[in-house]
Amino acid sequence: MSNRTVIFAIMAALGPGAGFARADPVADFIAGAKNCPNCQLADRRFKGRNLAGADLSGADLHAVVFHRAKLAGARFSGANLTGANLNKTDLKNTILTGATAHDAMFYEADLGLADLTGADLTGAKMGKARLVRAWLDRVRAADAVLNDARLDDASARGADFSNVNLNGASLRRGDFTGADFHDSGLVAAQLREAKCAGAKFNDADLYDADLGGADLTGADFSGARLTRVNLDGAKLEGAIFKGALMPDGTEHE
Repeated sequence: MSNRTVIFAIMAALGPGAGFARADPVADFIAGAKNCPNCQLADRRFKGRNLAGADLSGADLHAVVFHRAKLAGARFSGANLTGANLNKTDLKNTILTGATAHDAMFYEADLGLADLTGADLTGAKMGKARLVRAWLDRVRAADAVLNDARLDDASARGADFSNVNLNGASLRRGDFTGADFHDSGLVAAQLREAKCAGAKFNDADLYDADLGGADLTGADFSGARLTRVNLDGAKLEGAIFKGALMPDGTEHE
C-alpha cells in the first residue's frame, strides 16, 4: 500500500475536514489580512491601521472605529458604516457606492476622488471633510454636517442635501444639477461656476455666499435668504425667487 493511500485512509477514518484548518476571515482580517468582504465586524477597532486597498464590500461595519486609518483605495460597496468613526482617515479613491453611513463620522477625512454614488449619508458628520473631485451622484445626505467641507469639482447630480449644514463649504465648479438644498445652511459658501441647474434652494440660508458665474437655470430660491449673495455672471434664466430676500435686502414678490 502506498503512503498516499495510507494518508487518504487515515483522513477518511477521522472524518470530513480532517487535516484542514477552517478558514475564519474575521480572525484573519483582525490578524492582518487585507480583505474581508461581507464580514461581521461591528464595533471592532482599527484605529490608525493601514488598510489601504482592502476589500470590505458588503461588510457590517456598524460603529467600527477607523480613526486615522489608512484606507486609500479600499472598497466599501454596499457596506454598513452606520455610526462608524472615520475621522481624519485617508479615504482617497475609495469605493463607497451604495454604502449606508447613517450618523457616521468623517471629520477632516480625505475622500478625494472617492466614489460615493448612491450612498446614504443621512446625518453624517463630515465637517472639514475633503471631497474634491468625488462622485456623489444621488447621494442621500439629509441632516448631515458638511460645514467648511471641500466639494470642489465634485459631481453630486440629483443629490439630497436637504437641511444640511454647508456653512463655509467650498463647492466651486461642482456639478449639482437637480440637487436638493432646501432648508440648508450655505452661509458664506463658495459656489463659483458651479452647475446648479434645476437645483432646489428653497428656504435655504445663503447669506454672503458666492454664486458668481454659476449656472442657476431653473433653480428654486423660494423663501431663501440671499442677502449679500454674489450673483455676478450667474445664469438665472427661469430661476424662481418668490419670497426670497434678495442681495440688496429687499424681499422678492
